[in-house]
Amino acid sequence: MAAKIKKGDNVIVLTGKDKGKSGEVLSVIPTEQRAVVRGINVGRKHQKQTASEQGGIVSKELPIHLSNIAIATSDGKPTRVGFKITEDGRKQRVAKRSGDVIDG
Repeated sequence: MAAKIKKGDNVIVLTGKDKGKSGEVLSVIPTEQRAVVRGINVGRKHQKQTASEQGGIVSKELPIHLSNIAIATSDGKPTRVGFKITEDGRKQRVAKRSGDVIDG
């Protein structure tokens, strides 16, 4: 399946404890249909001290399911993603709300 959400996209959370918040996608895990978003779904982990890192409770972004996030348009509203084939045969991502091309 084609990637509708990619690393670096600005997304909005649609459901869950962080509903309405937005952030940048740090990584996508296609096999699990999940993405890690900066500042969203933050969990706290007890980490043991190592030679290189300090021990204690650290905050970490956890993966969120792709169905719970949507790409943010230029006006800040969430939109679904479609695809359009250009004249030269390339596939482009298109915002369903406005019809704008998402990436050049």
